[in-house]
Amino acid sequence: MSSTERLSDIVVVDVDVHVHDTPTELAPYCDMPWRKSLEALKDVPERYLSLPGYAPDFGGTLPVWPGGHFENRAVDTPEQMRQELSKFNIDIGILFPDNLLKIATFPQIDYPPALARAYNRWIVDKWSDKQAGLKGLIVAAPQDPADAVKEIEKYKNEQGIVGIYLPCAGLDTLWGHPKYDPIFETAESAGLPVLLHSVQVLSAAFPCNMYQYTTKFGQHSISHSLSMMANMIRMIETGVPVRFPNLKIAFIEGGVSWVPYMMMRLDKEYIERRRELPFLEHPPSYYIRKMFYATQPIEEPEDPKDLVKIMEVYGGADNTMFASDWPHHDFDHPSKVFNLPLSPEIKRKIMGENALKFFNIDPHGRRLNLLKGVEASGN
Repeated sequence: MSSTERLSDIVVVDVDVHVHDTPTELAPYCDMPWRKSLEALKDVPERYLSLPGYAPDFGGTLPVWPGGHFENRAVDTPEQMRQELSKFNIDIGILFPDNLLKIATFPQIDYPPALARAYNRWIVDKWSDKQAGLKGLIVAAPQDPADAVKEIEKYKNEQGIVGIYLPCAGLDTLWGHPKYDPIFETAESAGLPVLLHSVQVLSAAFPCNMYQYTTKFGQHSISHSLSMMANMIRMIETGVPVRFPNLKIAFIEGGVSWVPYMMMRLDKEYIERRRELPFLEHPPSYYIRKMFYATQPIEEPEDPKDLVKIMEVYGGADNTMFASDWPHHDFDHPSKVFNLPLSPEIKRKIMGENALKFFNIDPHGRRLNLLKGVEASGN
């Protein structure tokens, strides 16, 4: 690989881009009676990730300031997404929802899985593989793990589906709880990775109960990474990486600087309190290095070498994946990561190769396990 290689010369996989999942789009795919609720929202004005009864905005008590955060930039069609990603030399985009980032905040038992089922039908029907390199994730509603298992089983052989999105914003029971074991077991069996993705909300649920912060500056700066840390701790203390050794786990939209802190802190606690965790065969840092991390929102220290050092601490050359968060307000251009002082080989890994490995797909976005099945059957 030449040191003068450009983004256009390598495979770029963006593990975090967002489709615009409006109530109007999902209503035809939604079961009754919840379809009526989505239809009733047809003419309700929508703001950035804020729509009553669909994308709850619990932070609405703060003053509103003009600027990018309140500009509801959205991507509405696969054609638009493909065109926009191509401008950034992004070959493969992994699709997350916009509004259903907040699905974990709903207290109902039946409504969230109905939304998840509708979204999953929609993403397969309208988005996944409808343009080159657009790959979908199915939503697992945490309120009903049994229904989430059925959804994984339903879509596990869809070529356009490459993983499972685990919502983290306002999550009332963190993802390490044993009630979620059937989701992890089914995902592992299906060969589909799980991706924990957060978004900034205020909620009575830990770790989103940040009411003492009176600015978006305070709330948004810590909300994503704190959510990632809380779920990671819970998953390790309940032995998820041990009980599901082949389950691939990624943390999306928390940056990467929190990862070395978690390695060092949890290893220290493990030395002192390992009797509480007899099932862990190695220190926590061992399992943390096996997990994957998305770059967005990438940290921007004065000296970029500091960020490179942070990545080295957690073995980031092999488990860091580029993410842009397109088209959200804090979008990261691929050049922010590509221009870091990394070796050409590591740049190639972070910009695309690590994601291909994580999702078990080829450079065209095709699931390798399904392709092998087709070849074996002679089709």
